[in-house]
Amino acid sequence: MQVITAQQAAALIQDRWTVASAGFVGAGHAEAVTEALEARFLDSGLPRDLTLVYSAGQGDRGARGVNHFGNAGMTGVIVGGHWRSATRLATLAMAEQCEGYNLPQGVLTHLYRAIAGGKPGVMTRIGLHTFVDPRSERDPRYHGGAINRRAREAIASGRANWVEAVEFRGDEYLFYPSFRIDCALIRCTAADPRGNLSTHREAFHHELLAMAQAAHNSGGIVIAQVESLVDHHDNLQAIHVPGILVDYVVVSEEPAHHQMTFAEAFNPAYVTPWQGEPTAVGADAVQPAAAPLDARTIVQRRAVLELARQRPRVVNLGVGMPAAVGMLANEAGLGGFTLTVEAGPIGGTPADGLSFGASAYPEAVVDQPAQFDFYEGGGIDLAILGLAELDAHGNVNVSKFGEGAQALVAGVGGFINITQSAKALVFMGTLTAGGLEVRADGGELQIVREGRVRKIVPEVSHLSFNGPYVASLGIPVIYVTERAVFEMHPDANGEPRLTVVEIAPGIDLQRDVLDQCAAPVAVAPDLKRMDARIFRAGRLRLRD
Repeated sequence: MQVITAQQAAALIQDRWTVASAGFVGAGHAEAVTEALEARFLDSGLPRDLTLVYSAGQGDRGARGVNHFGNAGMTGVIVGGHWRSATRLATLAMAEQCEGYNLPQGVLTHLYRAIAGGKPGVMTRIGLHTFVDPRSERDPRYHGGAINRRAREAIASGRANWVEAVEFRGDEYLFYPSFRIDCALIRCTAADPRGNLSTHREAFHHELLAMAQAAHNSGGIVIAQVESLVDHHDNLQAIHVPGILVDYVVVSEEPAHHQMTFAEAFNPAYVTPWQGEPTAVGADAVQPAAAPLDARTIVQRRAVLELARQRPRVVNLGVGMPAAVGMLANEAGLGGFTLTVEAGPIGGTPADGLSFGASAYPEAVVDQPAQFDFYEGGGIDLAILGLAELDAHGNVNVSKFGEGAQALVAGVGGFINITQSAKALVFMGTLTAGGLEVRADGGELQIVREGRVRKIVPEVSHLSFNGPYVASLGIPVIYVTERAVFEMHPDANGEPRLTVVEIAPGIDLQRDVLDQCAAPVAVAPDLKRMDARIFRAGRLRLRD
């Protein structure tokens, strides 16, 4: 192990290398190293034509994180699990200045383990019948994970092969081949003289061990950014990467390069275990007690009621709107379930925003590959996830909107892994977007100003979730909005059709719901009213 500067680390990376980067939204990214790498490219034009691989999104929707790779000529191929926080990478891909691929986060994190173990790749059902499926001859919406023209052309010509459709023992699977990793960029807290790395001041430990093993066993190098050097580690259990895997260590010289998350310099709640005290939340996860009863809060409250109805034991909350459901459930006095985050925390209260991935006062933290083992094996009783676009077949799009330079690439992250494995699903979002304004008072809802964009469309523009396929797996699904709740029910011909099963008190079914859907939906004969408690000011109160 050799201690070097961030600039020296950047100089080690060569043209056409495959670089794997660790991190999760605003946590655990080697910011000092990637900033120096971008500075080197802008100064000298080197390195060129890198392939960047990362499982979880890393960035602030600005310049930090893997956004440092967002320069034409610097990065030729991007394979990422989540893209929303890395807007510069999305801009590069949509301008057709690189090949862009979006693969499920859990698959990528498991690929690191496969590469480390010398295995040919990962064979799984995850990704079947979504845009990740490569069988375009079966469905034109299947793109093999490609998100731009250059990537689709690379797949068609045989130059790229990130996923294959295979049959094994009579069943359909997807096979994700292993690949060589030339450099793993990881981040930990402290390094001892032999390069052993601890993570005792990190919010979680990602897939650090698998990444380091994969790069080492590929014949590549491992560069680790740390906060400090120590003579020895006091706690053996805090070491997550042994020194035999570490080639170079960079000590971060600026506090801004080694914040716990991009939102918080350090939050002790993220590394303090739950001890039976009332759950607290991190600074970036706090929702004011007097938050306005807007459309977002109403949707979250209805999701809390679903927690009360289904009584799950293990729950996963998605990023964005779903992330605050746990805190609202806690405020409502609802308990008996454990919240988990794909980054590894189990228990506690998940943080939001640039601290998403962390949890305040968790009961345990496992590494990300192990968390996805648990998820994909059916460990989640209920997953509550975001809803951006929905069609009458129950398909959902959360990953890509539009085409060309103006397209928004969000990426699926762990969405596909979770939605194809959980025992039950709740999708949540407003019925319309873009200027929507509502008023809730006395247990009723009024639409003050309608949103410009309708969320229910004739056909989703990107197939993140295949409703009929997931229904064939026996997974129940509901779709929650601020004014109506939908389920898939058979129509007169026995075909599943999106159906309104609840509407909010004060809402006109035709004007406020059916007329705001850009595709025809059915109405349940026993249409119910949403619980009036959702639409009353003050905290939602439920008996446990």
